[in-house]
Amino acid sequence: MHFSGERPTVDLTYSDVFLVPRRSGVSSRLDVDLSPGDGTPATIPLVASNMNSVTGPRLAAALARRGGLAVLPQDMPLQDVDAGIRWVKAQPVPWDTPLVLPPEALVADAAALLPPAPGHGVVVATGGPDVRVDDILGIVPAERLGTALPDAKLGDLVRGRAASIDADDVDGARAAFDLLVAADADIVTVLHQGHLVGTLSQRTALRASIYRPAVDADGRLIVAAAVGINGDVAAKATALAAAGVDALVVDTAHGHQESMLRALRTVGELKLGLPIVAGNIVTAEGVADLVEAGATILKVGVGPGAMCTTRMMTAVGRPQFSAVLETAEAARAAGAHVWADGGVRYPRDVALALAAGAASVMVGSWFAGTIEAPGELRTDAEGRVYKESWGMASTKAVQGRFGRLDAFERARKELFAEGISSSRIYLDPLRPSIEDLVDMITSGVRSSFTYAGAATVPEFHGRATVGLQSAAGYEEGKALPVSW
Repeated sequence: MHFSGERPTVDLTYSDVFLVPRRSGVSSRLDVDLSPGDGTPATIPLVASNMNSVTGPRLAAALARRGGLAVLPQDMPLQDVDAGIRWVKAQPVPWDTPLVLPPEALVADAAALLPPAPGHGVVVATGGPDVRVDDILGIVPAERLGTALPDAKLGDLVRGRAASIDADDVDGARAAFDLLVAADADIVTVLHQGHLVGTLSQRTALRASIYRPAVDADGRLIVAAAVGINGDVAAKATALAAAGVDALVVDTAHGHQESMLRALRTVGELKLGLPIVAGNIVTAEGVADLVEAGATILKVGVGPGAMCTTRMMTAVGRPQFSAVLETAEAARAAGAHVWADGGVRYPRDVALALAAGAASVMVGSWFAGTIEAPGELRTDAEGRVYKESWGMASTKAVQGRFGRLDAFERARKELFAEGISSSRIYLDPLRPSIEDLVDMITSGVRSSFTYAGAATVPEFHGRATVGLQSAAGYEEGKALPVSW
């Protein structure tokens, strides 16, 4: 990456810069390969942050199916993380994970998990977790949930047997799409040897023609997990590796400290054979120290997150574009990589982070407002659907992290909490699923690559030309309101 003029002497954030178009031989967005090349099996440069309100097993599986990587939070009890990793590994790769509820479940139960969005549905079935074809009563489309009474039973909403296809009959994305069109169905159950193995929608089939799933050596969906720098780091890292985690994130708000370096050396001595991510940092000096201690990927960002108040509370941090630019240059020289963590609000910001040299971009609150994020869906007084989100240094997070302490010690910890404890993240009615957001983000980023004449992430970093802009220039780039 280079600047269109002289390199600035002040630090910049994403709003301060723009990409300059260049002569391009890349004629189609589908010719672009977004693989980050950071040592993980990801095929798109998106990582879901290790925040309690962002990443859980359900979101991790959905994101990996489209090529991304999600990081289970360090605040989860170890047995829950272990179970979550194993659950993700057990999910289908070519099909969507079915949402199965019994016939006596209420519409209100389903509505807490699924908004009335097209292309989604609830499989109504009897029996246990291993659902056989005779157990399936039918599918209730998600849109039907929006018109039914909350106390209605799902079994009463089923209208005939669910359309189904046999997994063995599907040979590629086009064949899957054609089978749904032939069945005149937007969503069907997928069966294999008489057992339910997933659901399939027309949109799922289309996505399968664009994305390559992120899978491990055994063909299973990938997932990462985080550990803190205190406690028995070795024991937890060993347990996560045994559960099948694909990357280990050693995480703390201030990553450039002695406790982090000790934790990294401890993990390194285990020789787990995994990518080791460490952070957060914002300087080349931090890169050098953490790489020397064993990190292969650096998590970069202090203060840019939507739920973070660190900069206003402490004055500590750094504008994110400059932080990524400096650390990525240092990481490249050290044979390491950078994940840009925080501060992205539009696809343009993701593209700018990649231009600055990041291998992948971590997304937090943006993903918190999706169907697959942890927590139940809630509805406000105006009928808008939302989920709750909170910062990982907030009072709410501290209470969860130190819940086993006695009341006095826990209260002392809360005195030093930072960040927002509760915020409503509203689901976008047009993009309620994480897959919808991934579609939007990757579409914009692919276009950025074509404007720069780059077909890969390394090429994009090499060819990207960045200019500086005023606040008015940034505003000029925004679309006018629809009501204008």
